[in-house]
Amino acid sequence: MRINILNSSDEHDKLTDQQARSTFLGGPGRAANPSPPSSSLFPTPTPIPKPLPPFTVARSRHSPTPAHHSEENLDPVPSPPAMATRRALSSILRSASRLRAASPSPCPRAPLHHRPSPAGFLLNRAAAYASSAAAQAAPAPPPPSTGKTTGGGKITDEFTGAGAIGQVCQVIGAVVDVRFGEGLPPILTALEVLDNNIRLVLEVAQHLGENMVRTIAMDGTEGLVRGQRVLNTGSPITVPVGRATLGRIMNVIGEPIDEKGDITTNHFLPIHREAPAFVEQATEQQILVTGIKVVDLLAPYQRGGKIGLFGGAGVGKTVLIMELINNVAKAHGGFSVFAGVGERTREGNDLYREMIESGVIKLGDKQANSEVSALLGRIPSAVGYQPTLATDLGGLQERITTTKKGSITSVQAIYVPADDLTDPAPATTFAHLDATTVLSRQISELGIYPAVDPLDSTSRMLSPHVLGEDHYNTARGVQKVLQNYKNLQDIIAILGMDELSEDDKLTVARARKIQRFLSQPFHVAEVFTGAPGKYVELKESVKSFQGVLDGKYDDLPEQSFYMVGGIEEVIAKAEKIAKESAS
Repeated sequence: MRINILNSSDEHDKLTDQQARSTFLGGPGRAANPSPPSSSLFPTPTPIPKPLPPFTVARSRHSPTPAHHSEENLDPVPSPPAMATRRALSSILRSASRLRAASPSPCPRAPLHHRPSPAGFLLNRAAAYASSAAAQAAPAPPPPSTGKTTGGGKITDEFTGAGAIGQVCQVIGAVVDVRFGEGLPPILTALEVLDNNIRLVLEVAQHLGENMVRTIAMDGTEGLVRGQRVLNTGSPITVPVGRATLGRIMNVIGEPIDEKGDITTNHFLPIHREAPAFVEQATEQQILVTGIKVVDLLAPYQRGGKIGLFGGAGVGKTVLIMELINNVAKAHGGFSVFAGVGERTREGNDLYREMIESGVIKLGDKQANSEVSALLGRIPSAVGYQPTLATDLGGLQERITTTKKGSITSVQAIYVPADDLTDPAPATTFAHLDATTVLSRQISELGIYPAVDPLDSTSRMLSPHVLGEDHYNTARGVQKVLQNYKNLQDIIAILGMDELSEDDKLTVARARKIQRFLSQPFHVAEVFTGAPGKYVELKESVKSFQGVLDGKYDDLPEQSFYMVGGIEEVIAKAEKIAKESAS
């Protein structure tokens, strides 16, 4: 009995092994070495092992077999017609299975899982090993191309995704989420909304996953709906550059907004670029003479450096920048670029009308980074600033430098909230600047303009190796006199001038003259003050203040030092005051 059951299992294993060999070596439903097709309707049946007759198993189940019986003693004698019928039926079923496997079916069936015997398991492993060895010996497929073809036939870049079409899936104010099927755009890539009344440019700010990006709109999002198509340009925002842009006003995406037509140029550059390499930067230090006495004497600007104008609201930052633009254009023949970030449209229009001949560019409609950070859902840092404040400032400031081809001198007007210089924005900017010009509200209340604080303003150029001994000693002498006057102000406020010593009285008198002599009429303020603007040379400024420190002009009234240019004008104004007093 046991021998018969094992024989039955072996026959089943042989069938299973044959199916495995045909599956792994020749494909589903095919033999490893298929025979040529037969001319008959059905292929020539493959001979199979002789199956067991049912009466053998029945006899084994119901009648005990002696232990001395062998397989030869249990040999059945099946009838020949039954064997032929069985073989024909097996051949028909096998042919039908081959045809069914070769023809595609819209509803694929789950494969039948047989439980192989140990012998069948080893055969399956051998077939799998043979197929893997054949796959390794086959030639490698050609590498994929660098581009992909979209449904519309446009070629998209594998890295930038240029040409890919996405869809708007969420709009929250200036934040727009876009989903792409392929060609995910990198960070800072410009996207353009299609099927829109106006040109709307989006800048990629975040990758959200699942082929979705979060962008910041460079204009209003009124009328934007879900499902609108968005084109991936594959590059950052580009603006026109060159001489064609002189005297023109454009927005942040490079579109002219001065109603003078398009800017005709073939030169465009992205707004996000890498800083110049260290080997390309110039190392020599030169002074940029501005013609403003308080700046050139106490906090001189470096050519190609970074200068910050710090001050609260209404202390004169914009007027000082306008005067610098005027003086640089007249004295140095350079080009000035004015960028208004977060400025009011009215102020930008007034600036353009007043400096129509100065070649001004107004970059308007730009959101502050703190506002963008809040829209993106980032956790704010101190006083509501973005957590990446230092990184954002560093990336911008490193691009402003002097190279062997030319220099870019940046004068940045930085608003100081509540006149607090320890605010994160001014404090972070200090580390990147070569010179700082601090505008004081206390000095502006005295009517002294420009309202530059001579004690808080600093410059890295204030060194005898760069300026020379005369300039350096004069600047330090002026600061010393002003500091002594500041220390005596409490005594003057409590006890009065009569309680001071003669030396202190002389210090106070000279300090008040120096304080008024640091004022100067501006060219851009002629329409407001009625006084013509003055441009003072550096040598004349040093000589004039050195004379005040030496006491050469102690006999002149302090009113004659107010709102004048050089020392010659002081003397002329003093004589005029004396004549008016005598009359």
